[in-house]
Amino acid sequence: MTRPLRILLVDDSPMDRQLAETAFDLLDQPCTFQTADSGQDALWMLMTPAAVIPDVILLDINMPGMTGFELLSVLKTHPNLSVIPVVMLTTSSRDADITRAYTLHASAYLIKSIDFQHFLCQLKKLLEFWSQARSTTWPQMISV
Repeated sequence: MTRPLRILLVDDSPMDRQLAETAFDLLDQPCTFQTADSGQDALWMLMTPAAVIPDVILLDINMPGMTGFELLSVLKTHPNLSVIPVVMLTTSSRDADITRAYTLHASAYLIKSIDFQHFLCQLKKLLEFWSQARSTTWPQMISV
């Protein structure tokens, strides 16, 4: 049996983190869900010697301190962390934000629905996709 998908959500909003945690709890998909409240916190979590490397990172754009774009840029230039798929999970539908995310090598860009049932559907599809798309040797293929 395949292990549960590991997800790291990076979002500065306690309400958005709680909403996502509730949504993942309601989904009938095996996954482990971890959160970081800032880009700096996420980097610390990912770079510790005992780090549990996620299968996918969900990343908000607008955060104080290190923005989501800044974190994405750091992740994609790090020799070991660059292979982690990053999905921008944001309320921004600005073309400039979408273009910037893909220019910085985001794997996907998902505009959060404000309707909770639709948000659940978005997350369910995200889980289904990334559960199928991940490498069978992940994360043994990298060393932090």
